[in-house]
Amino acid sequence: MKLQHLLLAGTAASILVLSASFQTAAMAADSAPAADAADAEGLGTILVTAQKREENLQVTPISMSVMRSDDLVNRHVTSLVDLGDGAIPSLKIAPFYSRNSALIVNIRGIGVLSDGNQPARDQGVGVYIDGVYLGRAQGLGTALFDIQNIEVLKGPQGTLFGRNTEGGAVNIVTKKPSGEFHMNATGGIGNFGSYKGEMHLDLPTLANIAVKVDGVVAHRDPLVKNPLAGAEGFNQYDKRGLHVEALWKPSTDFSADYSFDISKDESTSLYLNLIAPGTNRQALLGTVQPDRVRTANVGVPEQPSVGNVHGHRLTLEWDAAPDLTFKSISSYRKLQQSQWDNGSASTSMSNASGNFTNAAFARYSLAQFWQNQWSQEFQAIGEVSRVKYVAGALYYQEKVRDNAQAFNTNMFTDAAGSAYVLRQIDYNAQPIDRASHVTTKSVGFFGQATWTPALLDDNIHLTGGLRWTRDSKHGELTMVNNALPINRNGVSGAIPLDASWSRVDPMVNLAIDLTPDVHVYGKWSTGYKSGGANSRSQEYDAFNPETVSIFEVGAKTEFFDHHARFNVAAYAGSYKNIQVDFSRPYETGGVRTTRTTTSTINAPGTGGLHGIEAELTVNPLEGLTLAASYSYQYVRIPATANPYPNAAGVLSAIAVPIYQTYTPRHSASGSIDYELPMDGFTLRAHLDGNYDSGFYANATDPVYAGPGAATNVYQPIGDKAFIANGRISVADIGLGQGDAKLSLALWARNLFNEQHLFYKSLSPTSGLSGFFNEPRTFGGEINMRF
Repeated sequence: MKLQHLLLAGTAASILVLSASFQTAAMAADSAPAADAADAEGLGTILVTAQKREENLQVTPISMSVMRSDDLVNRHVTSLVDLGDGAIPSLKIAPFYSRNSALIVNIRGIGVLSDGNQPARDQGVGVYIDGVYLGRAQGLGTALFDIQNIEVLKGPQGTLFGRNTEGGAVNIVTKKPSGEFHMNATGGIGNFGSYKGEMHLDLPTLANIAVKVDGVVAHRDPLVKNPLAGAEGFNQYDKRGLHVEALWKPSTDFSADYSFDISKDESTSLYLNLIAPGTNRQALLGTVQPDRVRTANVGVPEQPSVGNVHGHRLTLEWDAAPDLTFKSISSYRKLQQSQWDNGSASTSMSNASGNFTNAAFARYSLAQFWQNQWSQEFQAIGEVSRVKYVAGALYYQEKVRDNAQAFNTNMFTDAAGSAYVLRQIDYNAQPIDRASHVTTKSVGFFGQATWTPALLDDNIHLTGGLRWTRDSKHGELTMVNNALPINRNGVSGAIPLDASWSRVDPMVNLAIDLTPDVHVYGKWSTGYKSGGANSRSQEYDAFNPETVSIFEVGAKTEFFDHHARFNVAAYAGSYKNIQVDFSRPYETGGVRTTRTTTSTINAPGTGGLHGIEAELTVNPLEGLTLAASYSYQYVRIPATANPYPNAAGVLSAIAVPIYQTYTPRHSASGSIDYELPMDGFTLRAHLDGNYDSGFYANATDPVYAGPGAATNVYQPIGDKAFIANGRISVADIGLGQGDAKLSLALWARNLFNEQHLFYKSLSPTSGLSGFFNEPRTFGGEINMRF
């Protein structure tokens, strides 16, 4: 689809959506899908920091969505993984395979194509908290602290945010110390033995220092029980976190903001269902499970994956002049994450012979991950005459290491596979399957300026930006398949990685204020995901960065006296040097074996991407806000031939299709919020529904012999999904003590208990397997604030 077709489709879509909204009192979603209940004065202003300064969302010429604190409460969001239901259609968040301890984050279909759960490989969407980049997928599942906004910036953000933002950025902004005495405490319980507690305490200013303390505790029992006595179940969690922030303001033009946070996240893996058998013969206990189950078919050893994270941040701001602010952001973070997964036993109970006597099954994957990072960013934010500008520099360094081992924990005792025992295994004595370490360094300089010429009543704004970045990665692959690596020269020993890349990312944006409430823009921007190496490979070959270049046009509008807001964007662009994974046989002594490793290459040719995003919010009546948003996103990746020989030494000449993973073609979300003031309290109700058309979880087909070949076995796509969430509360009950208020609420996620396979994987021999979405969860909460 060409760009002009996209624009016409976007215009037609906007007319249809507007028409439908007027006829039905509108369902809408602005960038905040569940905005605060609007009053008679309209929808109010949403402030964002996407361009390193606080601005009105409606005049910021960027396609972005915002989830505010009330939106997170209404959807009962505990961590980022809870946004995986599609609350923001362009954003897809999902566990890495079965692990809630490491998250995949994609925007517009760009971010993660294959395995990013390793030290020398990055994701393509940057996640930031209060200006600090979080370098790893691990640790993103920890509980969120007191959030003001989650800003989702769509499309390449290479100029202002830098490396690893080719898909976009998730910018999380927390609430700052107020300097006044306030407390906001919440406690609640729910099904599956869940409970949650939050406490946010603001202390009064003392010696020009304001302090804020946040504490979070959340627990849920397993969604699938484990028959093995003493073992943990599947998909359970315990999350605990503490955050302390001190804001020192000795004068009106200087502030020092220090923040410390510490979190512990314990979660178990998801349970993998066998949906349909393959050509292998199944053990008697290897039952097909085409629906959600409450109890696994066999008991296996299982323990929580434990993540410990802590971090420090110091932000200094100095207003050196009325139109010039200098800002420094210093940070240090440390992460240790174990990843234990034995949730796939039900899919491993088959073989070709049908004789299961002494056959081992239930592969237990045990992996350790360590990371520490520190960064320093300087910014100068100012205005000169008709030019607003921001300039800065960033230094980032991280050290990462990992290892992994895997073995079967169970064994059948009869030919039919109807009985089993646990194998007697000394876990500590098991060999390490793979291990690696890497140090990454990145240096960047950036600048962006917006010029408003003295034309057309100052309604034209031209922005240009540029960023230069240099990345380097130095490390070693120290273990492959329980042995020292063997390089191409046949020498056994650690294989080094020593690679660096430089990159320039430009951006140009032309914005026009057609009226005070109608703003249009055209933007061209680029971004990239850093190069690296695959720690699951044999030779640890470096691969280059992949890049995205996008042209985007959009409109941000308000009407009905600020009681309706409609934003739309259409984009098209190119996708190059895409990092694609291929399996290859493990070689030892020059002989290829049946064991496999995974290597990464940059796909030849140029891919493409295009899409449309539309968001609408309407406040037709006082206290009522209706919302809807929609995203169409398409990513094309060039077909690519596996460059590695198979076990027989034969090279494939066939270019295989590559699927963009974790990318629904169509996504939509809608919500209704209603607030009714009563005598002494307020009734509040929220309902949202979220749809996606399904997505691929793996990038290549299980078997592909060529276009139209009868022997092709194609990759299955995940099921279509519709998830509804709801909340109703009796709020703001006066307690007769100052401004103290009490609120009582009932909530539900997946209100209608909808069932779908969001992840599907197909093997011709083992069959079709997959992960189901979570069943309905519900509970009640009590909140007190003063």
